[in-house]
Amino acid sequence: MAKTKGWLLLTTAPDQLTAEIWKDILLQEGVPAMVNPGDTISFMGVSAFPCRIMVAYGYRKRAQEILASLQPEAEA
Repeated sequence: MAKTKGWLLLTTAPDQLTAEIWKDILLQEGVPAMVNPGDTISFMGVSAFPCRIMVAYGYRKRAQEILASLQPEAEA
């Protein structure tokens, strides 16, 4: 992974499982991403609390586009 200038908040997932799925999708699309380590409680298993998704500086717009494409379109 390329050296980055830092991490930016992308969004907050409703729980750790969702956050991990979104992070993996972003990584597969070439976007450096991580779940904010302070939001997870590994010794207690998967957290049911909201978790922040962080992306590398310069990737926020692309990451937003990727996550937006996952949303089902509203029915007219």
